[in-house]
Amino acid sequence: MVHAYILIQTEVGKAAQVAKTISEITGVTKAEDVTGPYDVIVRAEAESVDELGRLVVARVQSVDGITRTLTCPVVNL
Repeated sequence: MVHAYILIQTEVGKAAQVAKTISEITGVTKAEDVTGPYDVIVRAEAESVDELGRLVVARVQSVDGITRTLTCPVVNL
């Protein structure tokens, strides 16, 4: 299982709606609006890195109001 944080920037005033919409996507375990350079932080999981990529590109980035994403896979050192 691959886990990742997805940092999201949104259009002004869209953070709450983006977080709500993303929280309903299969593979997303948590989506919260935050303050700072990013507007929403998402915790996601997938069976593989390829599946994680498909989740981000096909599902998350297609949500209306998102302007940029940064995916940070979790590593176990």
